[in-house]
Amino acid sequence: MTTVTSVTDLYPSRGITEVSAPRKDPVVWGSPDTPGPIPTGDLQAFERDGFLSMQELLRDDEVDVYRRELERLVADPAIRADERSIVESKSKEIRSVFEVHRISEVFARLVRDERVVGRARQILGSDVYVHQSRINVKPGFGASGFYWHSDFETWHAEDGLPNMRTVSVSIALTENHDTNGGLMIMPGSHRTFLGCAGATPEDNYRQSLQMQDAGTPSDEALTGMASEYGIKLFTGRAGSATWFDCNCMHGSGDNITPFPRSNVFIVFNSVENKAVEPFAAPVRRPEFIGARDFTPVR
Repeated sequence: MTTVTSVTDLYPSRGITEVSAPRKDPVVWGSPDTPGPIPTGDLQAFERDGFLSMQELLRDDEVDVYRRELERLVADPAIRADERSIVESKSKEIRSVFEVHRISEVFARLVRDERVVGRARQILGSDVYVHQSRINVKPGFGASGFYWHSDFETWHAEDGLPNMRTVSVSIALTENHDTNGGLMIMPGSHRTFLGCAGATPEDNYRQSLQMQDAGTPSDEALTGMASEYGIKLFTGRAGSATWFDCNCMHGSGDNITPFPRSNVFIVFNSVENKAVEPFAAPVRRPEFIGARDFTPVR
Protein backbone atom coordinates (compact mmCIF):
# COMPACT_ATOMS: atom_id res chain seq x y z
CA MET A 1 0.00 0.00 0.00
CA THR A 2 1.41 3.41 -0.99
CA THR A 3 1.03 6.21 1.52
CA VAL A 4 -0.38 9.43 0.05
CA THR A 5 0.07 12.83 1.66
CA SER A 6 -0.45 16.36 0.35
CA VAL A 7 2.37 17.81 2.46
CA THR A 8 5.95 17.99 1.21
CA ASP A 9 8.20 15.43 2.86
CA LEU A 10 11.09 17.48 4.25
CA TYR A 11 12.66 14.50 6.01
CA PRO A 12 12.67 11.31 3.88
CA SER A 13 13.23 8.12 5.84
CA ARG A 14 12.70 4.34 5.75
CA GLY A 15 14.28 4.06 2.30
CA ILE A 16 16.84 1.63 0.96
CA THR A 17 19.75 3.42 2.58
CA GLU A 18 20.29 5.47 5.72
CA VAL A 19 20.55 9.21 5.07
CA SER A 20 21.76 12.16 7.13
CA ALA A 21 20.55 15.71 6.49
CA PRO A 22 20.64 19.09 8.26
CA ARG A 23 17.55 20.14 10.19
CA LYS A 24 15.28 22.44 8.16
CA ASP A 25 13.16 23.76 11.04
CA PRO A 26 13.77 26.12 13.96
CA VAL A 27 14.46 24.66 17.39
CA VAL A 28 12.79 27.41 19.41
CA TRP A 29 9.76 28.64 17.47
CA GLY A 30 8.68 31.31 19.91
CA SER A 31 10.04 34.87 19.69
CA PRO A 32 12.19 36.29 22.51
CA ASP A 33 9.12 38.05 23.91
CA THR A 34 6.89 34.95 23.85
CA PRO A 35 5.57 34.71 27.43
CA GLY A 36 6.46 31.68 29.51
CA PRO A 37 8.34 30.38 32.53
CA ILE A 38 11.67 29.63 30.78
CA PRO A 39 14.36 32.32 31.25
CA THR A 40 16.08 33.59 28.10
CA GLY A 41 19.38 31.93 28.95
CA ASP A 42 17.71 28.55 29.37
CA LEU A 43 15.92 28.94 26.03
CA GLN A 44 19.26 29.65 24.38
CA ALA A 45 20.71 26.52 25.99
CA PHE A 46 17.74 24.51 24.73
CA GLU A 47 18.35 25.83 21.22
CA ARG A 48 22.04 24.89 21.44
CA ASP A 49 21.80 21.50 23.17
CA GLY A 50 18.28 20.34 22.33
CA PHE A 51 17.30 19.82 25.96
CA LEU A 52 16.68 21.60 29.24
CA SER A 53 16.97 19.85 32.60
CA MET A 54 15.31 21.05 35.83
CA GLN A 55 16.05 19.65 39.25
CA GLU A 56 12.69 20.62 40.74
CA LEU A 57 9.63 20.91 38.55
CA LEU A 58 7.41 19.18 41.15
CA ARG A 59 7.47 19.42 44.93
CA ASP A 60 7.84 16.26 47.02
CA ASP A 61 4.15 16.28 47.99
CA GLU A 62 3.16 16.53 44.32
CA VAL A 63 5.49 13.68 43.40
CA ASP A 64 3.76 11.53 46.03
CA VAL A 65 0.38 12.17 44.39
CA TYR A 66 1.57 11.24 40.90
CA ARG A 67 3.55 8.23 42.07
CA ARG A 68 0.53 6.85 43.93
CA GLU A 69 -1.55 7.32 40.81
CA LEU A 70 1.05 5.51 38.71
CA GLU A 71 1.05 2.63 41.18
CA ARG A 72 -2.76 2.54 41.16
CA LEU A 73 -2.91 2.35 37.39
CA VAL A 74 -0.25 -0.35 37.11
CA ALA A 75 -2.05 -2.49 39.72
CA ASP A 76 -5.48 -2.16 38.07
CA PRO A 77 -6.40 -5.35 36.13
CA ALA A 78 -8.61 -3.31 33.79
CA ILE A 79 -5.67 -1.09 32.87
CA ARG A 80 -3.45 -4.12 32.32
CA ALA A 81 -6.04 -5.60 29.95
CA ASP A 82 -6.36 -2.33 28.03
CA GLU A 83 -4.60 -2.12 24.65
CA ARG A 84 -2.92 1.06 25.86
CA SER A 85 -0.80 -0.96 28.29
CA ILE A 86 2.47 -2.39 26.97
CA VAL A 87 4.07 -5.27 28.86
CA GLU A 88 7.67 -6.47 29.02
CA SER A 89 8.27 -9.34 26.60
CA LYS A 90 10.08 -11.45 29.24
CA SER A 91 8.65 -10.58 32.65
CA LYS A 92 5.14 -9.73 31.35
CA GLU A 93 5.11 -6.78 33.73
CA ILE A 94 3.69 -3.45 32.56
CA ARG A 95 6.31 -1.37 30.74
CA SER A 96 4.20 1.63 29.69
CA VAL A 97 0.62 2.88 29.84
CA PHE A 98 -0.28 5.22 26.99
CA GLU A 99 -2.81 8.05 26.77
CA VAL A 100 -2.51 8.43 30.50
CA HIS A 101 -3.90 11.96 30.43
CA ARG A 102 -7.20 10.48 29.19
CA ILE A 103 -7.20 7.50 31.52
CA SER A 104 -6.42 9.53 34.65
CA GLU A 105 -7.72 12.95 35.70
CA VAL A 106 -4.70 13.19 38.02
CA PHE A 107 -2.32 13.12 35.07
CA ALA A 108 -4.70 15.27 33.00
CA ARG A 109 -4.23 18.00 35.61
CA LEU A 110 -0.46 17.67 35.25
CA VAL A 111 -0.73 18.19 31.48
CA ARG A 112 -2.72 21.39 32.07
CA ASP A 113 -0.33 22.65 34.75
CA GLU A 114 1.12 25.95 33.49
CA ARG A 115 4.59 24.91 34.67
CA VAL A 116 4.32 22.12 32.12
CA VAL A 117 2.20 23.30 29.18
CA GLY A 118 3.46 26.88 29.50
CA ARG A 119 7.00 25.76 28.71
CA ALA A 120 5.77 23.82 25.68
CA ARG A 121 3.92 26.87 24.32
CA GLN A 122 6.99 29.02 24.86
CA ILE A 123 9.32 26.65 22.98
CA LEU A 124 6.90 25.92 20.13
CA GLY A 125 5.54 29.45 19.78
CA SER A 126 1.88 28.48 19.58
CA ASP A 127 -0.94 26.66 21.29
CA VAL A 128 -0.21 22.96 21.73
CA TYR A 129 -2.04 19.67 21.95
CA VAL A 130 -0.91 16.33 23.38
CA HIS A 131 0.46 14.10 20.65
CA GLN A 132 1.26 11.34 23.12
CA SER A 133 1.38 10.73 26.86
CA ARG A 134 2.42 7.73 28.90
CA ILE A 135 3.80 6.53 32.17
CA ASN A 136 6.97 4.44 31.94
CA VAL A 137 7.67 1.85 34.62
CA LYS A 138 11.18 0.52 35.09
CA PRO A 139 11.17 -1.67 38.17
CA GLY A 140 14.49 -3.03 39.35
CA PHE A 141 16.14 -6.31 38.42
CA GLY A 142 15.80 -6.41 34.69
CA ALA A 143 13.41 -3.84 33.20
CA SER A 144 14.51 -3.29 29.62
CA GLY A 145 15.62 0.02 28.16
CA PHE A 146 14.73 2.01 25.06
CA TYR A 147 17.25 1.77 22.23
CA TRP A 148 18.79 4.85 20.59
CA HIS A 149 16.34 6.71 18.35
CA SER A 150 14.96 10.07 17.31
CA ASP A 151 11.29 10.40 18.22
CA PHE A 152 10.68 12.67 15.26
CA GLU A 153 11.87 10.03 12.81
CA THR A 154 9.08 7.75 14.04
CA TRP A 155 6.45 10.46 14.49
CA HIS A 156 7.17 11.75 10.98
CA ALA A 157 7.36 8.34 9.28
CA GLU A 158 4.52 6.60 11.13
CA ASP A 159 2.29 9.38 12.54
CA GLY A 160 2.60 12.04 9.84
CA LEU A 161 4.02 14.99 11.79
CA PRO A 162 5.30 17.28 9.01
CA ASN A 163 7.80 19.45 10.89
CA MET A 164 10.07 19.37 13.93
CA ARG A 165 7.71 21.44 16.05
CA THR A 166 7.23 19.02 18.92
CA VAL A 167 8.72 18.88 22.40
CA SER A 168 8.71 16.20 25.09
CA VAL A 169 9.05 16.34 28.84
CA SER A 170 10.10 13.42 31.03
CA ILE A 171 9.18 14.01 34.67
CA ALA A 172 10.87 11.71 37.19
CA LEU A 173 8.60 10.06 39.75
CA THR A 174 11.49 8.15 41.33
CA GLU A 175 15.14 9.00 41.90
CA ASN A 176 17.21 8.92 38.71
CA HIS A 177 20.58 7.43 39.64
CA ASP A 178 23.45 7.02 37.22
CA THR A 179 22.88 3.26 37.37
CA ASN A 180 19.14 2.59 37.03
CA GLY A 181 18.50 3.08 33.34
CA GLY A 182 18.25 6.86 33.07
CA LEU A 183 17.67 8.98 29.99
CA MET A 184 20.69 9.61 27.74
CA ILE A 185 20.80 12.31 25.05
CA MET A 186 23.46 13.28 22.51
CA PRO A 187 23.67 17.09 22.97
CA GLY A 188 23.35 18.92 19.65
CA SER A 189 22.14 15.86 17.75
CA HIS A 190 18.76 17.57 17.22
CA ARG A 191 20.34 19.61 14.41
CA THR A 192 20.85 16.56 12.20
CA PHE A 193 18.05 14.37 10.86
CA LEU A 194 18.94 10.72 10.46
CA GLY A 195 16.63 8.97 8.04
CA CYS A 196 16.71 5.26 8.89
CA ALA A 197 16.90 2.46 6.35
CA GLY A 198 14.27 -0.22 5.86
CA ALA A 199 10.55 -0.32 5.16
CA THR A 200 7.98 0.02 7.96
CA PRO A 201 6.03 -3.19 8.61
CA GLU A 202 2.28 -2.91 9.08
CA ASP A 203 1.39 -2.79 12.78
CA ASN A 204 5.03 -2.04 13.50
CA TYR A 205 4.01 -0.30 16.71
CA ARG A 206 3.16 -3.63 18.37
CA GLN A 207 6.79 -4.70 18.15
CA SER A 208 8.46 -1.30 18.50
CA LEU A 209 6.86 -0.44 21.84
CA GLN A 210 8.49 -3.50 23.38
CA MET A 211 11.72 -3.58 21.38
CA GLN A 212 12.29 -1.10 18.57
CA ASP A 213 13.56 -2.38 15.22
CA ALA A 214 12.29 -0.26 12.31
CA GLY A 215 13.42 3.32 12.77
CA THR A 216 16.65 2.52 14.60
CA PRO A 217 19.97 3.99 13.44
CA SER A 218 22.90 1.88 12.35
CA ASP A 219 25.83 1.23 14.67
CA GLU A 220 28.02 3.24 12.30
CA ALA A 221 25.72 6.28 12.43
CA LEU A 222 25.41 6.11 16.22
CA THR A 223 29.18 5.83 16.59
CA GLY A 224 29.68 8.90 14.42
CA MET A 225 27.06 10.94 16.25
CA ALA A 226 28.33 9.94 19.70
CA SER A 227 31.87 10.87 18.66
CA GLU A 228 30.66 14.28 17.43
CA TYR A 229 28.15 15.16 20.14
CA GLY A 230 29.00 13.06 23.18
CA ILE A 231 26.40 11.55 25.52
CA LYS A 232 24.71 13.22 28.49
CA LEU A 233 23.17 11.02 31.21
CA PHE A 234 20.42 12.64 33.28
CA THR A 235 20.25 12.05 37.00
CA GLY A 236 18.17 13.80 39.63
CA ARG A 237 15.63 13.64 42.39
CA ALA A 238 12.04 12.61 41.98
CA GLY A 239 10.26 15.70 40.67
CA SER A 240 13.07 16.68 38.34
CA ALA A 241 12.30 17.00 34.64
CA THR A 242 14.02 17.02 31.28
CA TRP A 243 12.56 18.83 28.28
CA PHE A 244 13.95 17.73 24.94
CA ASP A 245 13.49 18.44 21.26
CA CYS A 246 11.73 15.83 19.15
CA ASN A 247 14.82 15.19 17.01
CA CYS A 248 17.31 14.51 19.81
CA MET A 249 19.06 11.18 19.54
CA HIS A 250 18.30 9.54 22.86
CA GLY A 251 17.78 6.23 24.64
CA SER A 252 18.07 4.50 27.99
CA GLY A 253 19.64 1.33 29.29
CA ASP A 254 18.22 -1.65 31.16
CA ASN A 255 17.62 -1.30 34.89
CA ILE A 256 19.37 -4.18 36.61
CA THR A 257 19.64 -2.38 39.95
CA PRO A 258 17.19 -2.84 42.85
CA PHE A 259 16.11 0.79 42.45
CA PRO A 260 13.03 1.48 40.29
CA ARG A 261 12.95 4.27 37.72
CA SER A 262 9.51 5.51 36.74
CA ASN A 263 8.47 8.66 34.93
CA VAL A 264 5.58 10.38 33.22
CA PHE A 265 6.26 11.34 29.61
CA ILE A 266 4.25 14.01 27.77
CA VAL A 267 4.65 15.02 24.12
CA PHE A 268 3.33 18.42 23.08
CA ASN A 269 2.89 19.26 19.40
CA SER A 270 2.09 22.64 17.90
CA VAL A 271 -1.49 23.06 16.68
CA GLU A 272 0.18 24.45 13.53
CA ASN A 273 1.95 21.11 12.95
CA LYS A 274 -1.04 18.77 12.93
CA ALA A 275 -0.49 15.18 11.86
CA VAL A 276 -1.28 14.29 8.25
CA GLU A 277 -1.00 10.83 6.68
CA PRO A 278 2.18 8.88 7.53
CA PHE A 279 5.18 9.76 5.38
CA ALA A 280 6.72 6.27 5.42
CA ALA A 281 4.27 3.73 6.80
CA PRO A 282 1.37 1.80 5.24
CA VAL A 283 -1.16 2.82 7.92
CA ARG A 284 -1.51 5.26 10.80
CA ARG A 285 -0.60 4.12 14.29
CA PRO A 286 -3.48 3.99 16.80
CA GLU A 287 -4.62 7.33 18.19
CA PHE A 288 -3.52 6.43 21.72
CA ILE A 289 0.06 6.51 20.37
CA GLY A 290 -0.25 9.29 17.78
CA ALA A 291 -3.18 11.59 18.54
CA ARG A 292 -5.63 12.84 15.92
CA ASP A 293 -7.46 15.05 18.39
CA PHE A 294 -5.79 18.43 17.93
CA THR A 295 -7.71 20.27 20.66
CA PRO A 296 -5.39 22.78 22.37
CA VAL A 297 -4.52 22.16 25.99
CA ARG A 298 -6.35 24.65 28.22
